[in-house]
Amino acid sequence: MNWDDTTDTPAPERLVGSVADREDQAVEAALRPKDLDEFIGQEKVREQLDLVLRAARARGATADHVLLSGAPGLGKTTLSMIIAAEMGAPIRITSGPAIQHAGDLAAILSSLQEGEVLFLDEIHRMSRPAEEMLYMAMEDFRVDVIVGKGPGATAIPLELPPFTLVGATTRAGLLPPPLRDRFGFTAHMEFYEPAELERVIHRSANLLDVEIEADGAAEIAGRSRGTPRIANRLLRRVRDYAQVKADGFITREIAAAALAVYEVDARGLDRLDRAVLEALLKLFGGGPVGLSTLAVAVGEERETVEEVAEPFLVREGLLARTPRGRVATPAAWAHLGLTPPRSSAAGNGQQDLFGA
Repeated sequence: MNWDDTTDTPAPERLVGSVADREDQAVEAALRPKDLDEFIGQEKVREQLDLVLRAARARGATADHVLLSGAPGLGKTTLSMIIAAEMGAPIRITSGPAIQHAGDLAAILSSLQEGEVLFLDEIHRMSRPAEEMLYMAMEDFRVDVIVGKGPGATAIPLELPPFTLVGATTRAGLLPPPLRDRFGFTAHMEFYEPAELERVIHRSANLLDVEIEADGAAEIAGRSRGTPRIANRLLRRVRDYAQVKADGFITREIAAAALAVYEVDARGLDRLDRAVLEALLKLFGGGPVGLSTLAVAVGEERETVEEVAEPFLVREGLLARTPRGRVATPAAWAHLGLTPPRSSAAGNGQQDLFGA
């Protein structure tokens, strides 16, 4: 239930991809929690944000600007909508890639109502001129509109009503310090624990009128990569399997059988993840091997391996990035049920790294 959506993003081909496709966006709209009490997970963020919003309401003022960072699918868009709901304000949604000129941003800002929440997804991808205009808008609630061209151009100050900017980013490090400093509240969204995802799945199953037992929810949660959006996507696919192959009731066995059909294993790895690991282990003895060579071995683009497969493999401790190349860990050999060679290339790579 807690996910963020992205605007105008191509639909992912992977069942375990964290980018929302159109089906995800349609389902998420119906399943989103409406207030902080319904929002599952992110306990610290919820507690801190609740204090910020309560204090703003007590003062009768707009809430401070909020920056939410974290991987896709963890709830950034949902929290922005909750902020607007808690403040009793309308919300305007746009994204950094959609704002390519300062004039684009000026048009949005000048049409805001007092107290309105402006949600700016992928804020790190906004153009530099628009970013510089945003500084003044956030701090002084004012923008300078340039009229005319050349030496005769004139800057006309335009006063803005107080508003709350909620920025979302998957790469907080790309935000310039002057922009980060203008946010009154900054929160980082963490990946979910399996127990939290089980609660997400039970709530979604109830709203989707799907019967699921506790073991079935646990099986799906364990393969969801710590991401609610993926958990809900897997739930829908398991629901389809249960309706066609069983009586519609999801048990652990049904969930496992369904996800085996969709090639999502017990650890949440899909076909691409396993192909990368198998190439690294079987063809290159565990590494180290260069990224380009590894990409050729699995028949994928370099960017696909680096940006789509590797982050989860690294987070799971199955693959390491070293100066000499990609190296498999002992956990990778164990997960694929393979025995590492006695003089493992991975081991030699680690020894070289530390001069042993």
